[in-house]
Amino acid sequence: MNKDFKIVFMGTPDFAVASLDILVQNGFNIVGVVTAPDKPAGRGLQLQESAVKRYAVSKGLKVLQPEKLKNPAFLEELKALNADLQVVVAFRMLPELVWNMPPQGTINVHASLLPNYRGAAPINWAVINGEKESGVTTFKLQHEIDTGDVLFSERVPIREDETAGELHDVLMQTGATLLLKTVTAIAENQVTPIPQANIPLDEIKHAPKIFKETCQIKWDRPLDAIYNLVRGLSPYPTAWTTFQGKTLKIFKAHKEHTTPTVAPGEFVTDQKTFIKIAAPDGYLSLDEIQLEGKKKMDITSFLRGYRF
Repeated sequence: MNKDFKIVFMGTPDFAVASLDILVQNGFNIVGVVTAPDKPAGRGLQLQESAVKRYAVSKGLKVLQPEKLKNPAFLEELKALNADLQVVVAFRMLPELVWNMPPQGTINVHASLLPNYRGAAPINWAVINGEKESGVTTFKLQHEIDTGDVLFSERVPIREDETAGELHDVLMQTGATLLLKTVTAIAENQVTPIPQANIPLDEIKHAPKIFKETCQIKWDRPLDAIYNLVRGLSPYPTAWTTFQGKTLKIFKAHKEHTTPTVAPGEFVTDQKTFIKIAAPDGYLSLDEIQLEGKKKMDITSFLRGYRF
């Protein structure tokens, strides 16, 4: 049955590889893989392939890398694959003539419990907002981004000290397993889509794209909010502040709920084992940082070489 059901897979980063791999391992017929064009990267500007392309090539799958998704030559090639279903995981927005092409439409794996955290950065925002749980949703693509009918979802708890990077890795595997369940159900005609309007929520939280200014720490905010911002932006794009006139990225830190002796944003250090920066209701004690022009290091290594 899996061989008769033809799938086109669309994705680019590592997050998508786990989903493609689980379909391949379970014998589904992947007739094509659509991914981003190779891009120059690094010092030598060597052409870099996407993680999905590297995996697809290693499995001998047909790869398409359109610059533009409305390109007539690409659309003809896509149509000729005659897929029953398209699967999108961590890819770009699709025009309707692409997502509406197969008889079973196009499904997406989204790293949140929809309708919450629609948008580009659901993992980061769930941690930044101090959520206690996240999850993965599979849904049918339609016009508005991340608004299509829900097929399945799976809840995942968020630890109090968990970073966005750690949650990413958990959701990557959870998403792959949920995708396998979803595609199997569609192939066997055993799925009942649920409109997102039918899912009760007091308010819908969003997950917009993150910019550099989003990542700047505002030290007049409560300590918990600052700590969650650091977790939610680690390891990338990373929370930052200004330290003695230079940009300081903070990858890891811990909270100290003690009454500060200095104003919010000012630091205290013994110059050997700790630097902590004051918030209104405590200190953020730095564990792993990167000062502008230096490499990433733990706080004791940093203090060993830093002159105040």
